Amino acid sequence: MKIWLKIASLVLLGLTGSAYAAPGTPLDWAALPDPAAQSYDDPFRDLTPEQFDDLLFALRLRGRLQQDVGSAEEHQKWQELLTETEEALAADQIDIDWLLSQREVVIARRERAETSGNPNLDGQTVTLMGFALPAPPDDDGQSVVYLVPQPGMCSHLPPPAPNQMIRVKLRDGWTPAYVHEPVRLTGQLVIDPSDYEMNVVDGLMPMRATFRMDAEIVETLENRSGETAWKPTIEDQLRAAGSRKTGGEQTPE
Repeated sequence: MKIWLKIASLVLLGLTGSAYAAPGTPLDWAALPDPAAQSYDDPFRDLTPEQFDDLLFALRLRGRLQQDVGSAEEHQKWQELLTETEEALAADQIDIDWLLSQREVVIARRERAETSGNPNLDGQTVTLMGFALPAPPDDDGQSVVYLVPQPGMCSHLPPPAPNQMIRVKLRDGWTPAYVHEPVRLTGQLVIDPSDYEMNVVDGLMPMRATFRMDAEIVETLENRSGETAWKPTIEDQLRAAGSRKTGGEQTPE
């Protein structure tokens, strides 16, 4: 009975976490974004694929009609198509002009959701597993890498959102043996937005990172056969599931 009570306690701790991570607490990437910035109104997100296509088609037709191109017959055809498309959207209670007026608002909300870091993690010492990309040294000569959650990001894949990238300063001079080497890092995590460009596999790439980490411990996670040695434990999986469920927000014990 005591053994089962201990297992149950571990499961509950893995699911709930704490409002502030304990020093060296293993952290899931889903906890990095600011939870307060993740929920916002986005009328474009509510459109069906067909409605979104109709909206784009209407915008293209409006653009054609505003330009001095095409014959009178083509203009008449475009106007008929535009009227038909606008009426179809109106039947679904979609106001094209109002949607267009919301573009800048939604862009700003999306930018905040992708760049805001979780303030509860600012200044805390954590442990995070990811994939390291070698970067040019800092101005003070200190070694630098970028840590991303998935292999291929910033080279064969687009870069992640800024609050899913960490600019890491390495005190011991360690550098990755190759691009996207799997590692587990422990160090102080701070919100310190940075914006650099550097050459990766496919050329010059913008490297926007919301966080900086001053790494104290670097653990490489490949064995001699070249296979990734890191495998998520039950606690890791429960913690990740809890982070996804709460949108990255840590709940009190």
